[in-house]
Amino acid sequence: MTDALSELLATRDWLLADGATGTTLFNMGLQSGDAPELWNVEHPDRITALYSGAVEAGSDLFLTNSFGGTRARLKLHDAQDRAFELNKAAAEIGREVADKAGRRVIVAGSMGPTGEIMAPMGALTHENAVEMFHEQAEGLKAGGADVLWVETISAAEEYKAAAEAARLADMPWCGTMSFDTAGRTMMGLTSAAMSEMVERLDHKPLAYGANCGVGASDLLRTVLGFRASGNERPVIAKGNAGIPKYVDGHIHYDGTPDLMARYAVLARDAGATIIGGCCGTQPEHLRKMRAALETEPKSAAPTLEAITAALGGFSSDSDGTDGAGPTRARPSRRRTRG
Repeated sequence: MTDALSELLATRDWLLADGATGTTLFNMGLQSGDAPELWNVEHPDRITALYSGAVEAGSDLFLTNSFGGTRARLKLHDAQDRAFELNKAAAEIGREVADKAGRRVIVAGSMGPTGEIMAPMGALTHENAVEMFHEQAEGLKAGGADVLWVETISAAEEYKAAAEAARLADMPWCGTMSFDTAGRTMMGLTSAAMSEMVERLDHKPLAYGANCGVGASDLLRTVLGFRASGNERPVIAKGNAGIPKYVDGHIHYDGTPDLMARYAVLARDAGATIIGGCCGTQPEHLRKMRAALETEPKSAAPTLEAITAALGGFSSDSDGTDGAGPTRARPSRRRTRG
């Protein structure tokens, strides 16, 4: 059987994903240090509102409130034995929202990093990581998720463990990494290295790409790196809404809806198929992104100069694919963040 996401991808040139989960929940009253996943059972109405906000803004796909749903993360809140329950609840709420949308909307079961360091650098073994991700995957599957969505991963070893867990759960999956360290992941992977790794997996993702990281400019440079690798698998781009700033005791992202609309079009032109936002991206951003994708004709892939002119400068001179080591970017006079 063909899965729901593959069927939708076969009929569309691009799909709009959702925006920020954490930012939205903090706006609803979540406190720093709280476990968002507990809200799946304690405040299901708020999680319904989270998902509905994305769908009503035009998202074709949204992520469940299960980013920290592994035993390792839930242990911080003494909820490690509730992993299956909390993930299942996250997906069940999502399934209900999607089924009421009046159009096909994909429920993507979010699976974030365990927060532990993989062996040999750390104590987390491949087998233990697979076990934790598998438990989470089974909960999301039981709740009705269409696809698993592994995100914000830094280590190749953890990405591979999540892929194995998706295979054991007999679920299609997508997977993104966060390129936040001079164009590389925290563990040193470049876009080219990720593209190569993905194709060596036994259970390959339907789509792969980048999320979070630093600014939207850096993420688009990473997308160009994916395409330059020659890998033709669909690419995901989920960039932050600008740069985080501390304002009046809260984290504020400076990316305007108009800036995110420009980012969305550039992401599509750069080669991304599934385009959304990450931290700071709210429904008002998504509405502008959808409108821009629907109305602006496709163009050639943007140059690095066009990206910085539209979205601001890069955080580093190199993304690592040229063999250069990590360097800091020189100040850009073209920086025009909204």
